[in-house]
Order: sequence, then structure tokens, then C-alpha cells
Amino acid sequence: MGGAMALTLGALAYPSMLGVSTVSSSPDRVIANTQWGPLTESDRDFVVKVRAAGLWEYPVGQIGLQKGTTKGVLEASKHLIDGHSALDASCRKIAPMLNITLPNVASPQQEGFVNTLKSDSGKKFDTDFANILRMTHGSIFNTIAKIRSTTKNSLVRALADQANNTVLDHITVMEKTGLVDFDQTLFQQTTPPKLPSSDLTPPPPPAGQPQVVLTPPPNPTSTPVNIDGLTGGNGGGSGGASPAPSPTVG
Repeated sequence: MGGAMALTLGALAYPSMLGVSTVSSSPDRVIANTQWGPLTESDRDFVVKVRAAGLWEYPVGQIGLQKGTTKGVLEASKHLIDGHSALDASCRKIAPMLNITLPNVASPQQEGFVNTLKSDSGKKFDTDFANILRMTHGSIFNTIAKIRSTTKNSLVRALADQANNTVLDHITVMEKTGLVDFDQTLFQQTTPPKLPSSDLTPPPPPAGQPQVVLTPPPNPTSTPVNIDGLTGGNGGGSGGASPAPSPTVG
């Protein structure tokens, strides 16, 4: 997809990244100049962040369809699968164009969220599901806004547009479950636990490992960004929606 690469650097170092917050040493530092605009550390971390979010929230959506006991939780689960499969397709499109290495598993902290929900059942599952996901989506929402307003890279900007719409939708469906404890959730959102970086960073994939693909549902309503025609960061558009997901792009 897109034109020839125009990077000034070789393979980019795998970023250090929190499960719910970015920890770049120099987030504004330009690490590559591409035909879609300069790429900063925070831009790169953002692409990895979106990928990592899907790697745990997509399976949680599948779990929710099996274990959810309310209409609201079941509906929210469908939105997780639909939205994150489309975001994942976008990440897998633009990552090789920007020479960004994507993880194949989420961070240990994020996997911990999955394990918590796997062990829950009944009303406790519904409540933990709504509150964990409202907290994590609320945390990344501010990051998306910052990236969208500051990035000079048109591919990253297009991904931020899509992520903004998806995350807002997911925040909304979590709140519509009627199970969100806003006092507790907002406290956790603004005061994340102090965990070691090893718990907060998704590991890079082993060399040669096939890329994990999040398969869209049979009748998807979300679509990856259309990156065809995007130009440099100073003149590129934000990207539109492609007619159908393309789960094999990578």
C-alpha cells in the first residue's frame, strides 16, 4: 500500500510503552523523515499503543459475548470486536510503511485485565468488564487528542482520526451498560498503579513470527482508514474509510 518508503533511518527501535500511557524519553524527537511527514517517538508509540489495545480488548469482546449477562454488555462486546479489528487492520497497513515493529501480544498489565475477566462470572463479570474498559478507554482518549493535534505525519493522523471515533464509541457503550462506577473509574484512570516497565510494555515479536490478525466480524460496521492518496504531513488529508476491512494486509 502507498508509495515507496522514504525513511532516513533503518529499522526503528521498539518503543517503550505503558499499557495505558506513553513513556517515550523524548516524545517530540523525530526518528524518521518519511514521505507522509516526520515521525516522532510519540507517533511511533501511538501506533504500537493502538495495536496493543486491540490485542487484549478484541479477545475480551469475545469473552463478553460468551459470559455477559446483560444486553448492554453483549452489545459493548460486539463493538469491541468490530472496532478493534478495523483499527488493527489500519495499524498493520501503516506500520510497515513507517518501519514500525508491532507486538503480537499485549503488555503483562493488559493481559492481567484479560485474566481477571476470564476468572469472573455473572454480575461480577459484567461490572468488571464495564469498569475496566471504561477506565482504559478513558486513559487513551486524551492521548489520541494530543497525537491528533500535534502529529505532522498524515498516516498517524489518519489512524488518530479512526481511533478517536472508535474509542469514543467504546466509552459510550460502556457507559450505556449502567454499570460504570464513575468515582472509582475516574480515580483509577487518573492515578494508574506504579508498575515496573516490564509489566507495562508489550514485548516485541520473535523474529519470523507470523503477525497476529484480528479477524473482523461477519458483518462489520467499522472499516480501516483509506491511506491511498495521503501525502506528506503538511499537505495530507486525514483519510477516509475503505469500503471493506482487509484483514490480510500487513
